[in-house]
Amino acid sequence: MIGNSIIKLTGVDIFQQKHLVLSNVDLHIDKGDFVWLIGQTGSGKSSLLKVIYGDLHINTGMGHACGYDLNKLADRDVPFLRRKLGIVFQDFQLLTDRTVEQNLHFVMRATGWKDPKLINERALDVLEKVGLRSKLKKMPHELSGGEQQRVVIARALLNDPEIILADEPTGNLDPDTSEEIVMLLKQIGQQMGTAIIMATHDYHIIRTFPSRIIKCENGKVLEDVTIA
Repeated sequence: MIGNSIIKLTGVDIFQQKHLVLSNVDLHIDKGDFVWLIGQTGSGKSSLLKVIYGDLHINTGMGHACGYDLNKLADRDVPFLRRKLGIVFQDFQLLTDRTVEQNLHFVMRATGWKDPKLINERALDVLEKVGLRSKLKKMPHELSGGEQQRVVIARALLNDPEIILADEPTGNLDPDTSEEIVMLLKQIGQQMGTAIIMATHDYHIIRTFPSRIIKCENGKVLEDVTIA
């Protein structure tokens, strides 16, 4: 990897099936960056994120993410890449039949954690970071939408990721809760040196928390744009 770059794409064409979604993408994200990802529905935001987390392969151009060469990424490498990435979606995707604690334990066991003591400690640690330590034994349906999204962020932090990819994480939340979630993500980025890419349609929140903006538009990725 070059310098501090956690993600570097150079001249990458991104396809969904045989349809070219984004062409000649150049993108760099450094350690600790907070980046807004904007663009209309269907403009390629999710496809761009899928390339970064190994769900879409690249054939043209060069790509690196968290030390992995995306051009040579074998299917067996994808789970290891994803351990270096935290992924936060709009729909929380929590296991509804398990407590907050059990949701976190499930992910840790699935990603290779073995020691029950370390599993318990890590679950408490990430819940502390998102302000939900007291909700350990709650079921997801007993939590507000904002609290559920905090659990999702805690889950994304379990393996100490180098970058968090947040795809519309405030899409189902009211404005005040949305601001709380963005403040939490920015705080995590600053404290832990974690880079954050947050895709959003919410221009109010972008104006409230000014930061670097990347835009998908007309089949291109535009770096460092400004919004009126």
